[in-house]
Amino acid sequence: MFGTFITAANSIEKLEDGLYSMEYNGDYGFDDFLARGGAASDGEVADYLVSFLSRGFYKIESDVQTGEFGCSTVCTQDEHGTIFFGRNYDWEECQTMIVHTKPKDGYESVSTCCLDFLGFGEGYAPDGSMMDRMQTLAAIYVPLDGMNEKGLVVADLMAGDTEETHQRTDKPDLTTTTAIRLLLDRAADVDEAIALLEQYDMNSSVGSAHHLSLADASGKSVVVEYVDGEMLVAETKVVTNHYLSDCEKQGVGSEQSHLRFDTLSAYTGSADEMDVRDMLESVAQKNYPQTDSSYEKTMWSIVYCPLGRCADFYFAENYEHSYGLLLQEKGGFLKR
Repeated sequence: MFGTFITAANSIEKLEDGLYSMEYNGDYGFDDFLARGGAASDGEVADYLVSFLSRGFYKIESDVQTGEFGCSTVCTQDEHGTIFFGRNYDWEECQTMIVHTKPKDGYESVSTCCLDFLGFGEGYAPDGSMMDRMQTLAAIYVPLDGMNEKGLVVADLMAGDTEETHQRTDKPDLTTTTAIRLLLDRAADVDEAIALLEQYDMNSSVGSAHHLSLADASGKSVVVEYVDGEMLVAETKVVTNHYLSDCEKQGVGSEQSHLRFDTLSAYTGSADEMDVRDMLESVAQKNYPQTDSSYEKTMWSIVYCPLGRCADFYFAENYEHSYGLLLQEKGGFLKR
């Protein structure tokens, strides 16, 4: 009954302080989650996971965290036309998980998760007791960015204000993070991703406004935003934390968001993975004023190569060391 869970839990590895990896091969209940109508809140996602992971035998206590985070993405290509997608995740110090999944019916993918959002408390250790490890499987449902075997890349960023999205139609529900899981599992490119999102009602995760940055191996790159309950799509190569769609909120966001956007937009010409790494470092939080009351750090930077189904992952503003992530036909996952 718990065999797949135990195998996944035992795969959890500490890569360095604050950074972990996990492999999951098999059914993690997402088809059943969607068949039940999805979830309209992080709490409902947590309730479903308690039921699925426990099989009714035990109780997981979770207090899903809320907050705002600042991020940047950029999509570019090198002189040969190979597409690269870079992403910074800016937040306070947190525990991070790199998750590699091979669902029973869906695309293989690699994604990243901020474990602090799971709200398991101060004594929780992702690689601790078997109960801690089993709880960590919930990370599959809260990805903040990722890439699948077809080359679709998705990243969640805060939008320009704190207005939550709660669409209310007769469609099934998704939260921001479960929408990312849906796209990684089922969408092969940007067009398929947009079509899938249109089939669901979106609900904000962690109590704030979000927009999704999407790109694929063809180089198509868009932002998906939600304004007054309407889903809007705009083509763009750069996304930070202000609204980009042609609407009344266009441009709404912080001064720093506009600075990061302008910095990334100023890069012209071809760029390979190392150039994209340098772009991400140029807009990392270490380059902006911080205060004790609003301290942020670029907790991870990642450069995805959709055509090569690979990525370079940089942790906690250490741009001299990368972890290489590789999706292979047989599900390989390379760390270096």
